[in-house]
Amino acid sequence: MLSKTLRNFIVPLGVTLAVSLALSGCGRKGDIDPPSTPKEQRNIRSSSDKAKATPERPFILDKLL
Repeated sequence: MLSKTLRNFIVPLGVTLAVSLALSGCGRKGDIDPPSTPKEQRNIRSSSDKAKATPERPFILDKLL
């Protein structure tokens, strides 16, 4: 069992470390990296259909669903 003096040192130190780790990410103003595309062009799909549709293959558990 720890002595009372050692416990009085370790418990506040542990609480301080836990709180500092929990709050270490607070206060960030924005994203870490700015987006590479303008805001108006984000999440817009291109009109060209470059990717071919893959044929649907049966899965062994499909019969259960």
